[in-house]
Amino acid sequence: MEKEETVLVTGGLGFIGSNFIRHYLAASTESRIINIDKITYAGNPNNLNDIKGDPRYVFVKGDICDKSLVEKWMKGCDAVLNFAAETHVDRSIIDAGSFVQTDVLGTYRLLEAARKYGVSKYVQISTDEVYGSIVKGSFTEESNLSPSSPYSASKAGGDLLALAYWKTYGMHVSVTRSSNNYGPYQHPEKLIPRFITNAIQDKPLPLYGDGRNVRDWLHVLDNCRAIKAVKDYGKPGETYNAGGGNERINLEITRIILKELGKPESLIKYVDDRPGHDRRYSIDSAKIRSLGWKPSVGFETGMKETVRWYALNEKWWKPLLSSVPGPPAR
Repeated sequence: MEKEETVLVTGGLGFIGSNFIRHYLAASTESRIINIDKITYAGNPNNLNDIKGDPRYVFVKGDICDKSLVEKWMKGCDAVLNFAAETHVDRSIIDAGSFVQTDVLGTYRLLEAARKYGVSKYVQISTDEVYGSIVKGSFTEESNLSPSSPYSASKAGGDLLALAYWKTYGMHVSVTRSSNNYGPYQHPEKLIPRFITNAIQDKPLPLYGDGRNVRDWLHVLDNCRAIKAVKDYGKPGETYNAGGGNERINLEITRIILKELGKPESLIKYVDDRPGHDRRYSIDSAKIRSLGWKPSVGFETGMKETVRWYALNEKWWKPLLSSVPGPPAR
C-alpha cells in the first residue's frame, strides 16, 4: 500500500517544478503537495491550471527567504524538494545579488526549518553547470565544482550548504544535478523555447558566438522521474547526476527547430558571446541509473513534441515575451 505523505515543493510554478508536481500527483495518488512560490517573472500560475481543483494540492504565495512563512508550512511535512531558484545565466551577469539571495539564503532558510521540524528527506534540485566546462569526457559526482557564472556559483553554494547539513546535523539530504532541460512550460527566455517562439514569429534567432557550444539535453519529464527516484531511493549525503545523453551543439538545436517549423536558416543571427560562456557540459549518469532510472523520452521525439506544444500554445507564451531579455543581433 502506498504511504501517505505531505511533500513541500518550492518554486513549483516554474518550469521543472510545475512539471514535477503534475508528475508526482499522478504517480503518488495518496500524497499531498504544498507548493510555495514567490511568483517572479518565471513563476507562472497558468503552468498548473489543470490541477487547481485537486484537493491534494495547496498553493502558497511566498518567498523561501521568509523564515516565518517557511516554518509555518514546513511543520508536518515528510519531505522537501527545493526547486526555487533564480536560474537564467544572462540575468545573473547583470544582477548577481538576487541569485545569492534565493539560491543560497533561501536554501539556508529551508534547511533550517527542515532541521527544526525533523523533516525526513530534503532534496536539493541543482544543475550540471556547477561543474563548469569540460573538453573531453564527463563529470562525475566526485568532480570538483568550478562554476563560471554568478548563477552556477550560487547554485553550487546552495548544494554545498545542503550537503553540509547532512555532514553536520545528520539530515537526510540528497542533491540532484541534471543536464539542460527542455519541454513544455519553459519560459521563453531559455534557448529552445526562445528560438521556437522567435521562429514562429519570423523573428531572428540570436545565437551566441560561433554557435558551437555543447549542451546535453534532458526532457523535463525524465528529470522529474530522476528527482522522484532520488527522493524515494536516494541515499543521504549523496549527489546524483542526471543527463540525457543527447549532446548537441547549439547550432544543431537551432537548425532542428527551424526545420520542424519550416522556417529558413536566414533567421539565424550570430551575436556577441556572453562573458564566461562554458563551451561544453557533460555528466556521467551511471550512479542514478543504479536507482532504476534512465531517460525514456527520445531526443527527436521530445523535440518534435516540444516544438508542437509551443506552436499550439501561443496564448501561454505570448504574454511572457515582455520579460525576455535579448542581446542585439550582430
